[in-house]
Formats: sequence, C-alpha cells, structure tokens
Amino acid sequence: MAFLVKSMLSDQVKNLGFSGGGEEKTEEASPADPAAAAGMTREEYEEYQKQVIEEKMERDAAYAQKKAGRAVLRVHMREKYRLPKSELDETQIQLAGDDVDLPEDLQKMVAEDQEEEEDKDTLLGQLQNIQNMDVGAIKEKVQATFTDIKQSAEQKCSVM
Repeated sequence: MAFLVKSMLSDQVKNLGFSGGGEEKTEEASPADPAAAAGMTREEYEEYQKQVIEEKMERDAAYAQKKAGRAVLRVHMREKYRLPKSELDETQIQLAGDDVDLPEDLQKMVAEDQEEEEDKDTLLGQLQNIQNMDVGAIKEKVQATFTDIKQSAEQKCSVM
C-alpha cells in the first residue's frame, strides 16, 4: 500500500516539475519501422501484410460475385415484366465474369417463375384461366358501369 501511494505521489510531483533529481524519463520515440511497432520481425510483418491483402482481395471478389448474382436476378425480373434494362446491372455482371452463381433460393424462385410462364403459354393454361374467372363479379361491374353511364347521360341531356 505504501508503495502504491509513494508511486502515485512521485508521479504527480514529477508531472509538476518538482522532481527531486535531475532524472527525467524521456518517452521513447515511436519506431519508424512498423514491424518493430507490432512486435514482429521484418519477415513476419511482410508475411502478415501479404495475408491481409489476400484476404481483402478474397472479400472483394466474394462481394462482386454477390452483387453480380443480384444483378442477374434483377435482369431476369426486368425481362419477365418487360421493364427497361439497366446499364449498371450489365456492368456488374460483366465485372464478375461468367461465374455468376445465384443462391439456391433464388434459383428455385427463378425456376418456379419459368414453369408458371410456360404453363400460362400453353392452350391448356389459357383454358384454366378462363375457368378461374368470376363471371358474376364481371357481370356486376358491367351493370354498375352501364348504370353510371346512363345516369350521367340523363343529367347532361335534357331530352331524356
């Protein structure tokens, strides 16, 4: 305990400039060599830097791959719904190269969409769409529209 108090007081006194002796601790200047600062030899530090650069390149490649996969999905959706093409998507796909892989979930979704489109394009698919129509609802809408048109015509025309 006495040692702790003595060290605290002596440090405070030294900070004030009232140190008893001519001894002053000078802080060592930070070494110019980053390897020494990290506590490694020069070779170890160079190897570490190479690993860091390789890991960054791998992360960047994986990120570009994911961006290209999303771009492929957007291109598919734009084609499906006949929307205008995006130049950004095209460049992302080109930057990733031909190795664009979609995640399994997206591949399943795209395959299901293609199957639905193929089913709708067939004659049997068109007949099923006709069967699924609600004729009663369509008839009610037509009658309501006809009634509205008739009323507006009566209001505008003084002869009727």
